[in-house]
Amino acid sequence: MKEWSRKWKGSKIPKKQRKYVHKAPLHVRGSFLSAHLTKELRQKYHTRSLRLRKGDRVKIVRGSFKGKQGKVERVDTKKLRIYIEGAVMTKRDGTKTSYPLHASNVLITDIETGDKRRLSEGKPL
Repeated sequence: MKEWSRKWKGSKIPKKQRKYVHKAPLHVRGSFLSAHLTKELRQKYHTRSLRLRKGDRVKIVRGSFKGKQGKVERVDTKKLRIYIEGAVMTKRDGTKTSYPLHASNVLITDIETGDKRRLSEGKPL
């Protein structure tokens, strides 16, 4: 029996939805790390959302860090979390560490344009 299939049509059962995400390979899990663009970027690139990358500037719209803006430091496809400069928590021993956020809780305000393939033919990937 196959472990995971891209042809899966979906289910209302939460157990199956979680299984689909959990068993997905890393190249597919990266597509789960997409975030919405601001209205200006939406008009400029003619797309609603874009996969997050290191170097993108984002605004946090949900959670305890709501309203903060910062640059994406790291994208963790294994844990499906992103780490942002401004979102730092203090641990019990006093050390500071980056707070993991889900990609759906941020809004992309500026895109890292260093990669030519990402913005090929005027359309972002």
